[in-house]
Parts: sequence; C-alpha cells; structure tokens
Amino acid sequence: MARLRSPGALLATALAVVLLAGSFAMPALAEIKTQWVEYTHGTTKLKAYMAFDDKIAAKRPAVLVIHAREGMSQKTRDLTEMWAKLGYVAFAADIYGFGEGILPKTIDEMNAQTVIYTKDRPLMQSRTRAAFDALASQPMVDAGKIAAVGYCFGGAVGLEFGATGAPLALNIAIHGSFRDHPPGWAKNAKGMFVLLHGAEDTLYPLHTVDAVVQELRAAKTPFHLEVYSGTNHGFSTPKNKAEERANTQSIATAARTMKEVFGM
Repeated sequence: MARLRSPGALLATALAVVLLAGSFAMPALAEIKTQWVEYTHGTTKLKAYMAFDDKIAAKRPAVLVIHAREGMSQKTRDLTEMWAKLGYVAFAADIYGFGEGILPKTIDEMNAQTVIYTKDRPLMQSRTRAAFDALASQPMVDAGKIAAVGYCFGGAVGLEFGATGAPLALNIAIHGSFRDHPPGWAKNAKGMFVLLHGAEDTLYPLHTVDAVVQELRAAKTPFHLEVYSGTNHGFSTPKNKAEERANTQSIATAARTMKEVFGM
C-alpha cells in the first residue's frame, strides 16, 4: 500500500498545484509573517492567529479561517499560513476561546465545544462576528473583500454567520458539518457560496448538502458545488489517495474562486 504523505507535505503540494495552475504571482522572496491578535467578545478574551506577506504594501483581500472541531490547533495555523501564501491576509478566528486557554485535546472535549455553539446559534454568530470585525479592522485589509473558509464545524459556522447578512464576498465550506439550519436562512446571505464535500461522507451525507443547496437556490444566492468520489468526512486530513486528490482539488477550487471574486 502506498504511504500517505504528511499533512505539511500535502499542503505544500496542493499549494504548488494552485500556484502553477492558477498563475498566482508570488514574490520570489515572499516571507510569511505570523502574529497573535488579541480581541474580545463581550467579556471573553479571544486570540486569533494571523498570517500575511509583509512585503505587500497595499491593502489586500482577506481570508477568515474558521477552524474545525479541534480549535486553534497546529493544523488550523498551518492552513492559515497556506492562504497567506496566496497573497491574502489570513486570520484564524478564535471560536472556542483560545484566548481564555480553551484548546480541546480529546474527541470528547472537541465534541463538547461544538455542542455549546450548535445549541446556541446566536452565540455562534456573534462570536464569529467578533472575529470578522477584528480582521476587517486590520490596516492591511480591504474590508470589502473578505472570504470565509470553514472546515468541518467551521463550515457550518460560516453558513450561520452568512445567514446574518454578514458582508462576506465569498463563503467556502470544506467538508462542512451541516445540520439543523433554519428554513429560509439563505435569504439574507451575501456573496457566493462554495461547497466542497466528500461523496462518501457518512457523518454529513449528501442529503445534508442538498438541503443547503435548495435553500441557496430558493434565495437565488450564487453557489458552486463540488462532490469528490471515494471521499469521506474530514478529507483535509486525507486518509487515502482519493482524499489526497479531493484535498488538492478543494484547495485549488477555493483559491481559483477567490482569485475570480477578488480580481487578483
């Protein structure tokens, strides 16, 4: 059996494919800077992870990265840096309260955190708004050109945030955990939605994606849907060759759509 590559190697390969296929112009000496950004939501202290190329002087579009159930993990930070390498300001939102020391370690701890927000959608939405506002206030960001990219739990969070009428130019869900979204949620949504999903996702099967699609159709909200064969949930951490392919294709599609929407 062929050995699967490490997550870091997979991200590097996927990014190389995007750069070659999409004609992204990256400075030869580009160096990604990273920093923690402290902000608050009410009395809750939050801490986002921001990555950017400091050699770009002009304001630029930004990517609001919304983490999967593991929270502000190393993978979340690696993904944030990946989007920054395409020339964007990338900002990993702190949904759980990493600024207060919350970083789940076990599956049970992760699930306990997601339940807090899935049971309290207004909290989920306002917590995400706090991250969006913190990102939009950064002096290097063009606040009219912000995309959300959510993974797993983060895909559902992005959808809920979009339902508030948040001024997102683009809303991307990568193996989104879609569940129990209220009828008519898409009527106030702004920008374009991109749904990238595994055909064999047993946790969030295709009928859950179809429910999202039907709401977007009813609201006449633009969207793009891709479904990857042989691919289960969580393919951004691939478990087989089909999921490696899906991971690469999902990054390429997201990056290409950002380039089209942002005009860069």
